[in-house]
Amino acid sequence: MSALSGQVAVVTGGSRGIGRAIACRLARDGAAVVVNYASNDAAAGETVETIANAGGAARPMRFDVGDAAAVRAAFDEIIDREGRVDILVNNAGLAIDGLLLRLKDDDWNRVLQTNLTGVFHCTRAAVRSMLRARYGRVVNLTSVVAAMGNPGQVAYAAAKAGVVGFTRSLAREVASRGITVKALAPGLVETDMAAGLAAAQRDVYTALVPVGRVATTDDVAEAAAYLCSPAAGYVTGQVLHVNGGLYM
Repeated sequence: MSALSGQVAVVTGGSRGIGRAIACRLARDGAAVVVNYASNDAAAGETVETIANAGGAARPMRFDVGDAAAVRAAFDEIIDREGRVDILVNNAGLAIDGLLLRLKDDDWNRVLQTNLTGVFHCTRAAVRSMLRARYGRVVNLTSVVAAMGNPGQVAYAAAKAGVVGFTRSLAREVASRGITVKALAPGLVETDMAAGLAAAQRDVYTALVPVGRVATTDDVAEAAAYLCSPAAGYVTGQVLHVNGGLYM
């Protein structure tokens, strides 16, 4: 029997990049995966199709993690249909870069609303089901930027650092009910976001990574699969850095 057989996983931002890789990896371990996405129907469909073609179970669900009412409705539907939520991976996020004095209020608010408040909305909705079951795995995607900082990313770094504090505090609240809460902090990963870097900037960044390469989405997904598994039942309140040694 696969490690996650019979479990239901929700992966936010699961239509592409890291989210897609995690959704596919959890499905491979036997979970029925709900693939959340914000707007790209085609990309979400590709993720679900990839999982189905590999023999897994998945379905797409469109909602904005930053919208509290939409999140409540979505998780009510998931629990009504599936009966439970065993695993939540809070991966949805966006980056709007800019030096502090040039950063607009709306951009700051958008980044925090998705990257931090979205984690709050989805986790609050999922944990209600997990508390009843006395079991659950919550994995929150943060970033190496939260630990080491990066010029021009004050909003993104603040949001991702907030996710770490959220993770550690919630882990203490729910540990006695069989629920673990962990954070996963990738470095630079081969995604659409990384593709926007200029070649020279990418080379400079890669040279700082001791292992000498940028991460693949599968590198991150493998770490997420462990944190979501029964084997990680004694790991909670921790941040797992998957960054090639960039920040130790």
